[in-house]
Amino acid sequence: MQMSMYQASVPVLSRALTSLKNVLQKAKDHAAAKKIDESVILGLRLYPDMFALNRQVHVATDFARGTVARLAGSEPPSWEDNETTLDQLIARCDRAIEAVKSFTPAQIDGSEDRPVTRKVRGQDKTFTGINFLQQYALPNVWFHCVTAYAILRANGVELGKGDFIGTLD
Repeated sequence: MQMSMYQASVPVLSRALTSLKNVLQKAKDHAAAKKIDESVILGLRLYPDMFALNRQVHVATDFARGTVARLAGSEPPSWEDNETTLDQLIARCDRAIEAVKSFTPAQIDGSEDRPVTRKVRGQDKTFTGINFLQQYALPNVWFHCVTAYAILRANGVELGKGDFIGTLD
């Protein structure tokens, strides 16, 4: 059986965002238990020239919802990046999961050859739908999700591989 573009995008992106949401919930619980101001958690980063945790979540959620919209031939609405608490970042993940799941197989399937143009390092780059998904969008979502995980793990949040991978079906 051949995998469809819908199967390769919507369930994978939903799973990534669900894992990210669960990791953020563990960070919230950790901050409460250790009496750490959440603004400190949101500002954590792996290295000074990298995005902070809150920006990692913004980028992951924007990439995920933007990916399915572009595969469906549309542009996603822009969202403000104004979350100041872990609850707000968790809610952003929920909104992004809803946005990703709002697309149907009929809207996504057949998008393998659909041109998708994005700015990459300041230059317009046109992908086919399949190349956009496999070579650009999914790696970016996973990169920002794993970086958020690594920021939290490096700062004492008790996380394991299962928290990142999530529940296996």
